[in-house]
Parts: sequence; structure tokens; C-alpha cells
Amino acid sequence: MFVQKVMLYVSTAYMFCFLMTVNVGLSILHFISPSLAKKMILKMGEKTTMTQNPKFKYEDWGLTMMSSTFVKSACHHMWLSLGQEAFKGHPAPDSPVFTMKGEKSSISKFVKGASRFGDRFKQLVKDFSDVADFLVVYIAEAHSTDGWAFTNNIDINQHQSLEDRLSAAQILLREEPLCPVVVDDMSDATSIKYGALPERLYVLQAGKVVYKGTEGPWGYSPPEVRSFLQKMK
Repeated sequence: MFVQKVMLYVSTAYMFCFLMTVNVGLSILHFISPSLAKKMILKMGEKTTMTQNPKFKYEDWGLTMMSSTFVKSACHHMWLSLGQEAFKGHPAPDSPVFTMKGEKSSISKFVKGASRFGDRFKQLVKDFSDVADFLVVYIAEAHSTDGWAFTNNIDINQHQSLEDRLSAAQILLREEPLCPVVVDDMSDATSIKYGALPERLYVLQAGKVVYKGTEGPWGYSPPEVRSFLQKMK
């Protein structure tokens, strides 16, 4: 695991440099040529599927890429990611979560074989429920109203208590994820151990991490998980 930890620190340092370069570069470009900056941001949005989300227009999220709140939020996510304990081929760390009834549980009690989700995730659940048990862990809000917020988004502040987190998770339940939903505890133990902010996909088998997706939003790839699960059928 030592090698994986070293690689984690190196990749995080690289991502920090990349983040600052993108933020400063886009800000300068926007000052010189707003239309060209918009074109580049939309190109980035294609990778994260933001441009395919009918709920948001470019004006709702595009300009936030040049904001200080974006930098602050991204840096916070990277800092927490340094506490990762989940690495491919190694034991899957257990961590406390709470059911939607507020009862304390743990990851290991839900995962026997195998979070943001949408139609692609739900299709995975439908197609592979015979080979995998799916679980959604609701963690700290990535785009809280009092943080890196998008306009025209759901109004959710950073969770100050477990009750806040459970209440926010009810909004997620309305999307009918087709699998159990639990919430991270207020120490963000699961999010930190799995490097989950802002979102990440995993496959666990026999107590080990057998698939570890790249950190979202750019690395969030249900099709990649689909290809992996097809090999398990």
C-alpha cells in the first residue's frame, strides 16, 4: 500500500497544479475573449456530462469554474482525498454509515459482492443485480448553496448535523436509485477512506477493492463499471 500512497500524493500534487493552471488560464482567457473561454469550458463540460443535463444552462455553472469558491472547494476535496485507504487489490476499508431511518450501520453490512447516480447508474442496477449488490452512500454536498454553488440547483447548505444529511438524502431518494441508500457519518469517514468527494464508483468483492473508478466528475464512468461487471457474469 506504500506505493499506492506515494502515487496518491503525486497525483494530488499534479491535480492541484492542473487546477490552478485551469482556473487562472480561464480567468485570463475570459478577460481577453469571453467566447473562446466559454467554448473551452463547454468542452470540459462534455466530459462531465454537464452539457447534457437539461436542468442547467452554461450560465448556471460555467462561470463558476473561474471563481474562488471553485478553487476552495476543489482544494478541500483534494485535501480530504489524501486520507484514502481504498486501493485496488487491497482490503476494502469499513466505515460507519447511517440508514435512512437514522440507525448506525457500516459499509461491510451492505456490500457483499460488489455514488452520484442517474439513469446510467440505475440501468447498471437493473442489468447486474444478479451479480452485484449495489449501494449508494450519500456524502458531503459537493455544490452546497453556501459553497461552490450552481444557480438553478437544489438549495442545500453544508450539513451541520446528521439530521441535515438525512434530510438532504431524502431528495436523492426521490430519484429512485433502485438500491439501498445510506449516509456518511458527520466525520466523513467513508468519504475520506474511499476518496469519494465529489463522487466515485467502486466494485468490492470478497472484502477487497477490485475496481476503483477515477475521482469524479471527470472520472465518473458507469460505462466503465458496466464493462467490468460484464466480465463477472
